[in-house]
Amino acid sequence: MIPFLDLLAPHVELRAELDAAIARVLDSGWYILGPEVESFEAEWAGYCEAQHAVGLANGLDALILALRALGVGPGDEVIVPSNTYIATWLAVSAVGARPVPVEPDPATYNLDPARIAAAITPRTKVLLPVHLYGQPADLDPILALARHHGIAVVEDAAQAHGARYKGRRVGAHGDIVCWSFYPGKNLGALGDGGAITTNRADLADRIRVLRNYGSREKYVNAVQGVNSRLDPLQAAVLRVKLGHLDEWTDRRRTIAAVYAEGLAESGLRLPHVPEWADPAWHLYVVRSPERDALQKRLAAAGVGTLIHYPIPPHRQAAYTELGVAADALPLARDLANEVLSLPIGPHLTRQHAERVISETYSR
Repeated sequence: MIPFLDLLAPHVELRAELDAAIARVLDSGWYILGPEVESFEAEWAGYCEAQHAVGLANGLDALILALRALGVGPGDEVIVPSNTYIATWLAVSAVGARPVPVEPDPATYNLDPARIAAAITPRTKVLLPVHLYGQPADLDPILALARHHGIAVVEDAAQAHGARYKGRRVGAHGDIVCWSFYPGKNLGALGDGGAITTNRADLADRIRVLRNYGSREKYVNAVQGVNSRLDPLQAAVLRVKLGHLDEWTDRRRTIAAVYAEGLAESGLRLPHVPEWADPAWHLYVVRSPERDALQKRLAAAGVGTLIHYPIPPHRQAAYTELGVAADALPLARDLANEVLSLPIGPHLTRQHAERVISETYSR
């Protein structure tokens, strides 16, 4: 059996380091925020080439608090990709704003800068690109549009830990960059976790206050905040894994190269990587009109795959209220019907990747 992703293997590899980090937190007597979280925030900001990082409870909270910090609320619009995990849209709805979907670049599946301008209205407050599958969106034209219209950019980088755009790490191109440390991410915790990174001290400060009941000082609440704090145990685990992230990304890159070479004659549409992009290879997503048959064949051969994502947000029951016609976003529809994520991860061996290739060709 070749699992889609082996979540146990990283912890086996790092068991001694993880045990020491967890013991350090247990022995500290400090279990909410504190030095361990602050150390991770500093290390994560440095890794992302950003000036500030704020640890949060999960990636969805990171998006919600980013929008709140920018003053997004009822009556506002936020431009989002038509094809993304629904969390991107849910964050917009959570602050009372309206998600406005824009179709992707058909080559990269990321938000298409050429389509954004037509969707901007006087109500548009934020552009929210997603670095889907770990491949950076084309940020320069998105940022140029935002500056021209005087609106903010929030990046959903939940899948892009370590990715680079034009040589610079994803982490501070836009006003705020939002991260998830869900266990299956390239940098994953032992449960939920999230963060934002930014070069804007004012936004980092607002989010620190919002995450802690709206308080800088105990029992003194400046605003109506929430409880969304990265806890020290998760911070300690993430600090250990961060030290191995670049090596693990290199392993993912090796597997992606094996797939690219081995599947070149498969008839599948393989990932397109622009010359300015250095993906994190969170996912290796192929595309085929015969996707369901391929997935079934691979499953019969013991190869785990997943579909990211089988139902676009505008087709979910949660968003019938928007009144978007089912076929109004044909690229999102077609991607949902045709994409398939093959196994990839830092502990997938070349031999396993070659077997995936072999089973892909078999009929």
